[in-house]
Amino acid sequence: MIVRQPLSAALLLLAASFLACSEHDASHGAAADGGHDPSHTPTPVTGEASSTGIAAVTFDALYVVNGGDNSISVINTETNEVAGTIALKNAAFPHHVYLSPDRSKLALAVPGIDLSAGHGGHGGHGGGTPTPGIVMLLDATTGATLKSRTLPTMNHNAAFAPSGEIWTTQMAEPGKVLTLDATTLADTSSIDVGAAPAEVTFSADGKYAFVANGSADSVTVIDTNTKAVTKTIAVGDGPVGAWQGSNGIAYVDNEAGKTLSAIDTKTLDVKLTYNLGFTPAYAALAPDGSLWITDTDNGKVVVNLADADTKQGEIVTAAGAHAIAFGGTKTGYITNQEANTVSVIDVATRQVTKTIPVGKKPNGMAWRQK
Repeated sequence: MIVRQPLSAALLLLAASFLACSEHDASHGAAADGGHDPSHTPTPVTGEASSTGIAAVTFDALYVVNGGDNSISVINTETNEVAGTIALKNAAFPHHVYLSPDRSKLALAVPGIDLSAGHGGHGGHGGGTPTPGIVMLLDATTGATLKSRTLPTMNHNAAFAPSGEIWTTQMAEPGKVLTLDATTLADTSSIDVGAAPAEVTFSADGKYAFVANGSADSVTVIDTNTKAVTKTIAVGDGPVGAWQGSNGIAYVDNEAGKTLSAIDTKTLDVKLTYNLGFTPAYAALAPDGSLWITDTDNGKVVVNLADADTKQGEIVTAAGAHAIAFGGTKTGYITNQEANTVSVIDVATRQVTKTIPVGKKPNGMAWRQK
């Protein structure tokens, strides 16, 4: 489905329809019981609509995942206008999106469950039938589906490793990380981690993967070369993601504990705990060196010193402030899940300069420079 925007002719639309339904075969069933066949090649998804005659994205673009209406808004960050919408078919509650190292592809996780109200209680199996997840591989220029497959259990994100593989979590108890071939989406390995793993992220140097284990109150650190677990680090209550900073620190938002744990990605030790007093949704190191933390309870961004539990200020955005992304060094973007908007913030002045309407319950974002 193509959703048209009343923009100038230069801002042509994007569109794609995705069909992400495929039956679980025997190896999928085995994986749901705790095993996994790393040689399994996923059954090709049939019935996908091709994306033909669609103009290329030739501008700096922000891809905003709208979990409430199963779409991706594509914002031209040179004008801060929505240039087009990618409609997702049979992909309930898409969540986080990541850009490949060569900037040509997008990896999208579709957990199939609404996580906008928090992550507590979503442990995949939960004593019953697991909720399956989906990984979708998209062309970043056209929005076309390159590949799609189902997973045994819901997944929080799908991220490109420095090697080019895609890593995705299985939010079960016990939890797993699956590594996938970035072209075929076939399994290449399965790694045991803690209970109910949410986000998987990578250190700036690419040496380690960090997996936030929501039900284990820990972060599993994995050597990306050997795929062996290097260390398990205790953090606060209900960690969601270890958000990587360019300063060599991973900031872990402990959702239930209302704290932030700062992990040194070299020593793999917690060097500082921020006592927030609000539910953090995301943390990111801004281009000016300050630490931005979204306060989802109160619809704002709290600005802290990066190396001390000291608040510098706050930026009011809108209800359900969630993910943070930066477009270059001057502009920040915040998704507001309850307001269905993206706030545009001037990094230097820390002022909201524009509010962009997008789809329902906007969540994860990825910025791509042309």
